[in-house]
Amino acid sequence: MREIMISTDCLDFIESQDKRVSLKFFQIIEVMMEVKVVHSTFVKKLINTNFYELRIKSGNEIRIILFTVDHPNFIESSKIICLNRFVKKSNKDYKKAIKIAENLLNNYL
Repeated sequence: MREIMISTDCLDFIESQDKRVSLKFFQIIEVMMEVKVVHSTFVKKLINTNFYELRIKSGNEIRIILFTVDHPNFIESSKIICLNRFVKKSNKDYKKAIKIAENLLNNYL
């Protein structure tokens, strides 16, 4: 079982979304806690970073939660830290969000 920590920024973001998005987020978090291998529809490693993305699709919008784990391999991880979030509009959104996540992680550690 994995331990999951969620930054207040992420939690505020999720709680400000409609009920359906919020419910999806907590369902995916529960799966991530219990299951070693999570389908790539929901969790995907970001290339050339230490971060993963958790994708929440609702209608034609995609909400992204950036998180990191305590092991180089997600399957072997025992701790997940959700750091940053954004609504995906283009691939350019990632660069800014990754920088923010890096700063949050440095402050967290």
